[in-house]
Amino acid sequence: MTNQHYGQFCGLARAAEIVGQRWTLLILRDLSVAARRYSDLASGLPGIPTNTLASRLKDLEDEGIVARVAPSGAERSVVYELTPRGDELRPVLDALSRWGAAGMRTPRDGEIVTTASITAALRVAAGDGVVPQDWDSAYTVRVGDIEAHVVMRDGAIEVGQGPAEQPDLVITAGPQIRDVMAGELDAPTAVATGVVQLEGDASLFERFAATLRVPYSPNAA
Repeated sequence: MTNQHYGQFCGLARAAEIVGQRWTLLILRDLSVAARRYSDLASGLPGIPTNTLASRLKDLEDEGIVARVAPSGAERSVVYELTPRGDELRPVLDALSRWGAAGMRTPRDGEIVTTASITAALRVAAGDGVVPQDWDSAYTVRVGDIEAHVVMRDGAIEVGQGPAEQPDLVITAGPQIRDVMAGELDAPTAVATGVVQLEGDASLFERFAATLRVPYSPNAA
């Protein structure tokens, strides 16, 4: 896959050889959210050279981590998706995302958010995805023109890209929603100061803020 071999018969070394290339983890993050066309991956990873994307996808295919799926129905383009072996990386990606997020506060110059990054961040914040059985609430989270959804129903949390079908609450926010999810900013203050704008059942926002948490660690900054 790569000329970067560590010369050690070690599982961690082998994994690093496969997923440690520049851009590879972000490609895997995007595919862990949903299957994507090549053009979707390119637009969701601004800054990646096209030859690098093509090379990384080929390498991941050769390793049995990503597969190309032929179009069906009205779809005309091949899509890339994680294989069962690739899907085994999902908890690893989430753990790395949680570790990295612990040291984040505000975006650095030039940093953007994408549909996949927001969706993955919400998935990480959902943790084990277990909620009380009697909860039944759907949220659309909107950051700029990006939308993701969180549904707490039947004892579980579902997170995905795009708006919820019938949201009980629409949360519109900027990057400072990170402070809410870190527990640094309480829900009422976030609403009062305009960090978030709510449409729908505003009482559900405290549940959302209390359930989806990625604590900030100042020692990680």
